[in-house]
Amino acid sequence: MASTVTTSKDSAATSRPGYGRLLRTRGAWTFLLPGFAARQPFAMLTLSIVLLVQHTTGSYGAAGAVAAATGVSMALFAPWSGRLADRHGQRAVLVPGVLVHTGSGLALTALALTGAPLWALFAAAVPTGASVPQIGPMVRARWGVRLKGSPLMATAAAFESVTDEFTFVVGPLLATALCTAVDPAAGLVAEASLTLVGGLLFAAQKNTQPPAGREEHARVEHGSALRVPGVRVLIVTFLGIGSVFGGMQVALAAFTESIGNPGLNGVLYGVFAAGNMLAGIACGAIAWRTAPQRRLVLAHTALALTASALWTTHSALLLAGLGLLVGMCIAPALITGYTLVESLVPAGVRTEAFTWLTGAVALGQAAAVTVAGQLEDRLWDGAGFLVPMAGTVLALATLLALRSRLTTSPRGRTVARGVGHREPVAVD
Repeated sequence: MASTVTTSKDSAATSRPGYGRLLRTRGAWTFLLPGFAARQPFAMLTLSIVLLVQHTTGSYGAAGAVAAATGVSMALFAPWSGRLADRHGQRAVLVPGVLVHTGSGLALTALALTGAPLWALFAAAVPTGASVPQIGPMVRARWGVRLKGSPLMATAAAFESVTDEFTFVVGPLLATALCTAVDPAAGLVAEASLTLVGGLLFAAQKNTQPPAGREEHARVEHGSALRVPGVRVLIVTFLGIGSVFGGMQVALAAFTESIGNPGLNGVLYGVFAAGNMLAGIACGAIAWRTAPQRRLVLAHTALALTASALWTTHSALLLAGLGLLVGMCIAPALITGYTLVESLVPAGVRTEAFTWLTGAVALGQAAAVTVAGQLEDRLWDGAGFLVPMAGTVLALATLLALRSRLTTSPRGRTVARGVGHREPVAVD
């Protein structure tokens, strides 16, 4: 059948992996459509919190701190969520998580609107972040099951990055429009509602979820993907990427308010995300011959260089152009990092590995939101753009020093206390 994903070596060599073949994968659309609906709210969460809390408190520092509490709790709890999903199945973790997230998000909204003290906002922000549904990692894990042994895995990684970034084009625009044109609380209310509906629809797709891997999970040392050295290097790299997202969210909001056009915030952030999305589409269409480890170093170097120029720009038009370039540098780094997980990590802990990376982006974003908010309050408008520069440069230095840990053994096996992994899929 044309929709099957198992191909002979000859056909794999002569048929170039592409989006058309990927989307013809049997059963793919049953989890792609609800997965897209369920991950859309994540792109709205941080910005909705920033806009609501800044409106009710008048402080970007307070808004950034509350948003950061959400991001930190998500980063800390996401790997545990991924580990439980690997062991017990995605549905068992997703349903209660969606319900908790919806309730705590609405509670945070009510507290902010009633002028509750800052500690109360933090108390609601923690469960809101801790219960964020890990839809992206769960979708990637489902691709891993459907495409086992197929050269389409690299294309799937690119497709997922494009999907993520499309949500970050739509999400900030939607959150900004709701918060500025409807009500400051409308963005967070919409986020909670979409999470509830989309998350439950995705959880209902039981036939495509990976089987629970209790036995394989138990064989890996301490049952954690964090024991794989390459995963730790990728986490640091993704922390740097997260600093770009968080720093730009706060700095762009402050910049557009300083020029008297706060509605432009969503547009500028959408341009940044559009650059990411366009680059992601190109990455999935290219038949790469360069090793993924080298691609990751080159992409992150370009990201550090472009992010370092953000703070020098004081024109909305120039900022849009530079933001587009920064976004175009993020996609190759994200895609390559997620692709490397396929060869570095045993299948039984792969959802957890993906959540470590997603959590690293959230943690980097949370730290960046906090620091950028303080810089905007204490220094000049646009000082928050210093945060993406610092974050990406530090992450690049770590990546250059430890890049050898991203290379699998010559036999293509990843070992954790005697546990081997199948030969990795070629992605170049």
